[in-house]
Amino acid sequence: MSHHSWSDRLRAAVAARGRLCVGIDPHPALLEAWELPRSADGLEVFAELCVEAFVGEVAIVKPQVAFFEAYGSAGYAVLERTVGVLRDAGTLVIADAKRGDIGTTMDAYAQAWLEPDSPLSSDAVTVSPYLGFDSLGETVDRAVHHRRGLFVLARTSNAEGSALQQAQTSSGESVAQSIVDAAATRNRVDADTVGLVVGATRDHGLDLSTYTGPILAPGLGAQGATVADLAEIFRDSRELLLPNSSRGVLAAGPSATALRDAATRLRDEIEAGLA
Repeated sequence: MSHHSWSDRLRAAVAARGRLCVGIDPHPALLEAWELPRSADGLEVFAELCVEAFVGEVAIVKPQVAFFEAYGSAGYAVLERTVGVLRDAGTLVIADAKRGDIGTTMDAYAQAWLEPDSPLSSDAVTVSPYLGFDSLGETVDRAVHHRRGLFVLARTSNAEGSALQQAQTSSGESVAQSIVDAAATRNRVDADTVGLVVGATRDHGLDLSTYTGPILAPGLGAQGATVADLAEIFRDSRELLLPNSSRGVLAAGPSATALRDAATRLRDEIEAGLA
């Protein structure tokens, strides 16, 4: 499948199974709610239930790396297996790692998440541009080379983010807008490679009219945004809008059937609301 471009694979997956992106976020409270131990063994069961529920129904799954990393190498081993099983089954995986660094260090992170022979090899990875968008240059090149995607933090849904992200740059636009514009410029060369993360909040303050790539939009459900809100907030950029729900779907566990039902119900509601 990887001989197709990231853009082709993403568009085909969305056409076949809708645009919902479901998180795999085994945070301690959820492990407890599912009556699983706070250990790598608990993670393993949690991840296996998610895989059983989402494969074949959901186009995109987004493991939150931190919740695996908390258990050290055993947690990473569970993550490696989970990513591999999902991708082998044809599900697109976005590793939610939010890496951001410079030079050879950033390139090493890019290798970890984007190289085909890496044990963590994913279809896309979340990255932070707040050491300067150009610090991601080699990472974008690597993504293009391996037909993978990036999701760059532009405007996050947390309250603390706005002071930095809405600050004005020397050329007068907001910092977040400068990220959007840089992503749009790069995608004119390599379509859809640079996706954005834009929280589903009404006051994102962004002009997305020149940006046509994928937008990962957290905030649905647990953070208060509804499907109707999404249609309004992103009215100009719905084509590759990927609403993300983690807690909202995962609350239905630990039954794989109940998880699947929650995901498909939300997926269908999103498709109807954004049609």
